[in-house]
Amino acid sequence: MKLNYAQAQAVSHRDGPCLVLAGPGSGKTLTIVNRIKYLIEQCKVRPEEILVVTFTRFAAQEMKSRLCSLMGRPSIPVTAGTFHGVFYGILRCTYRMNGQNILSEEEKYQILRDAAGRQETEAVDEEDFIADLAAEISRIKNNRLKLEEYVSEKCGAETFRDIYRAYEEERKRRRKIDFDDMLVLCCDLLSSRPEVLRGWQKKFRYILIDEFQDINRIQYDVIRMLALPENNVFAVGDDDQAIYGFRGADSELMFRFERDYPQARKILLGTNYRSTEFIVRNSLKVIRHNEKRFEKKLEASRDGGACLHVQELADPAEEAGYILDEIEKCTAAGVKPEEIAVLFRVHTDAGPVAEALVERRIPFQMKEHLPNIYSHFIGKDIMAYFRLAMGERNRQDFLQVMNRPKRYIGRDSLSGKEVSFEQIRRYYCDKDWMMDRVDQFEWDIKMLAKMAPYAAVQYIRKRIGYDDYIRDYAFAHNIPRADLTEVIQEIAEAARPYRTLEEWFRHVEEYTRVLMEKEKKKKDNPEGVRLMTIHAAKGLEFHTVFILEANEGRLPYKKARTDAQTEEERRLFYVAMTRAREKLTVCYVKTKSGKEISPSRFVDELLDVV
Repeated sequence: MKLNYAQAQAVSHRDGPCLVLAGPGSGKTLTIVNRIKYLIEQCKVRPEEILVVTFTRFAAQEMKSRLCSLMGRPSIPVTAGTFHGVFYGILRCTYRMNGQNILSEEEKYQILRDAAGRQETEAVDEEDFIADLAAEISRIKNNRLKLEEYVSEKCGAETFRDIYRAYEEERKRRRKIDFDDMLVLCCDLLSSRPEVLRGWQKKFRYILIDEFQDINRIQYDVIRMLALPENNVFAVGDDDQAIYGFRGADSELMFRFERDYPQARKILLGTNYRSTEFIVRNSLKVIRHNEKRFEKKLEASRDGGACLHVQELADPAEEAGYILDEIEKCTAAGVKPEEIAVLFRVHTDAGPVAEALVERRIPFQMKEHLPNIYSHFIGKDIMAYFRLAMGERNRQDFLQVMNRPKRYIGRDSLSGKEVSFEQIRRYYCDKDWMMDRVDQFEWDIKMLAKMAPYAAVQYIRKRIGYDDYIRDYAFAHNIPRADLTEVIQEIAEAARPYRTLEEWFRHVEEYTRVLMEKEKKKKDNPEGVRLMTIHAAKGLEFHTVFILEANEGRLPYKKARTDAQTEEERRLFYVAMTRAREKLTVCYVKTKSGKEISPSRFVDELLDVV
């Protein structure tokens, strides 16, 4: 492929620092690979003196593969790897480490589960909770924060510190380091051992960094040390696509690069070869509202295209139905399902779409774990109530719901695997007030048996008092009540199409089976519509993209309270928009969980006439 003027300028940059601002679809990988070729062939730089740093092993492998293809060689001894891989290589050479010294992700998560289990923590989704704890630990290590001053977003300050200390104690007992320790230890090594630093500076005379906007402070500091004294740093990134602040990435470092290297050359790759003119133009209408950004003139290589479509829907159920109707139109027109993506801010938002896909038997794939709402404790409670209504008398179902809400029925009143209301009444025969409670419990179960699933959920919530139970549970466990209300509302909406409890159970079983299969076959099953968070979609592109639930509280997310956080959310929306090549649809809903909600401010920015 022939290089455009800006790409050619970047490729032929000779010595010294250079910052390349690479807009979406602007050919940054092409530019990096051709620059390496230029250094080797035109500047006579030895391949062994070139270091290419990426953020994923896949990207590093692709870079080397494309370089070999471009230069027509089976292998080229350029060092290409992730920050962790490169830094671990430096540690290994100095300290003689091996793979047995590395704490695996499985080990890390198990230690955190054990540490959290010893604390009084409650989580709506345990897997998410542990992943969030791991991310916060990474943030502390990567940014050299003081544990005593750090305030966790996921649990109480002291609880988090206890979990952190327990994690570190167990890690050290096993004599292992985690991936974040690789960065910290490497930085400490190069700072304290000048002779070691000089050796690596001589080896890596030219350093190229991909996705520079995702770098964190400790990575930046190590790169600056390695680059001395020649400072041949070629940093490629896009500040408008900096979306990993929650992982510790610091987009401010792109601006600091100019301050630290005032002589640095700056080049803009401003031609988007991916998306149509309409998509590029509208994405710029949004991102221009960010104040902290490099000003860029971006253009599409392709004129026109399908107009951007913004769709208002009544609620998430109608939104899911609309998106599936549109997906069916796309596939009927010849678009492959794998070329269609449904993107969302929070993975729990995908539930209605995933259930509708299962119901219509449309194949889909998930890049990440998608929580099964029926595995949530509220889902389990509803299922237990429904099984009792269908005549089952399993002791476990009684235990699940007999005190949700509180009825003061004791476990001792249940004997054997099968339980009857008569048996419970005999146990409490001398307590009239308890007899009344048991009678009411049985009456409610009989009433549920006569109802369709949606009406039954509403009866459980309002007549039986489950909403009051949720309120008290949220208060006792310091969980936002709205999060729990959202769960039961989603279950209720998903139940609307079914006439009987038996039909509903068949759907739940099928949905659960499909999710479990998807979880097992994530890597092996590339077929079907793509469901993924916007974060996971970074770096990917699709023919058609649907952005789900573009509402205040979701995009931007409700936890974005500062201007900086809101700007990152706007960048996230920008990333979602620029994944689309041909067709982009932005959806928002008017109500959720029975409450009116507003369209995202980003939708308003899209609709502004400029």
